[in-house]
Parts: sequence; C-alpha cells; structure tokens
Amino acid sequence: MSSYIDRKKIIEEFLKTIYRLSDEKYQERVWLRGEGPECNEIDDTVCDFFDDGNPILERYRDFGITELQYKLLIKLHVRLRNFTDTFGVYSDDKSTEELLELPEWQEIRVISKSVLKMFDFKKKINK
Repeated sequence: MSSYIDRKKIIEEFLKTIYRLSDEKYQERVWLRGEGPECNEIDDTVCDFFDDGNPILERYRDFGITELQYKLLIKLHVRLRNFTDTFGVYSDDKSTEELLELPEWQEIRVISKSVLKMFDFKKKINK
C-alpha cells in the first residue's frame, strides 16, 4: 500500500470548493434552483471548505502554497468562519437565498475570486 499523497490533486479539489464559494451563477443554479448535474448545497460547500482546507492550511508549505496565498486563504477562512458563526448555514434561521444576499456573503465571494486568481485557477466546474 502506497503512502503517496497527490497534493496537487488535493489543492485542485480545494480550489473547486472555493470556486463554488465564488460563483454567483453556480450558487443560484445549484443551491437555489436545484438544477444539476451537481447535487450540492451551501452547507455542503462550507463543510468541504473546512474539512479539506483545515489540514491544508495547517501544513500549507507541504502543499507548495506561498506566504501570500496562505494569507489570502486565512482571510477567507476567517470570514467564512465568522459568517457561519454569525448566520449559520446549517440551521433554519435564514434561507439560502437570504444568506446569499447578505453583504458578508458578497465579501466571501470577492475574497474567493481573489484566491482563485492568486492560484491561477481557471477551470470551471462542468464547463
């Protein structure tokens, strides 16, 4: 059994999650209207971000992430954590539509787009 870890693939999957955080049209199509082929909701994406991102951020140098990239990822991590702590994405307090309209979510989108640009991530999901 091999202990090889494909760090490039792990980063690519993490960036796909960040893409879902950044793209308003994706969020409207998949999270609000439930149109596929993806089957994903806001809470799935947030969980994926933290589940995949926390180990990456803890050992970012092992993944070839620069200091500038790391600082921007931490900024996104903090904003998303503050968002979930303040508004939740797992409860019935607010609908997904209400969450996406919040200025704090708009900021998460902007930071996410900046992360994708910094990583030169151009791949679109299902395109």
